[in-house]
Amino acid sequence: MSEQLSTPRITAAYLDSFQGRLVTIVGKVTQLRGEQATIDADGVVTVALNRDAHLTNGNGVQLIGKVNPDLSIKVLSSRDLGPDVDFQLCNAVVDATHRHKEIFVSDG
Repeated sequence: MSEQLSTPRITAAYLDSFQGRLVTIVGKVTQLRGEQATIDADGVVTVALNRDAHLTNGNGVQLIGKVNPDLSIKVLSSRDLGPDVDFQLCNAVVDATHRHKEIFVSDG
């Protein structure tokens, strides 16, 4: 892959602004239902999991995926972050990336 994909960090509040785009989101797994899960990423987000996703209820997770028109996320990759995630810090990083978009977010 010769071009770099931009996957801006978001929380649930930003889903509407990134429909059809790849994003990175960190949240706490609150429910697992087969090939779907719900995470709390400063708001509730429904995610469609891929076969490689191995999430644990109550753990933090970092997801890279595409925001669907219904504001769910189709997961392309996932990483279990364990139970000790500082979600306030994660939200602060998201806030900083959106205050300084010229540094962190590519429109391409």
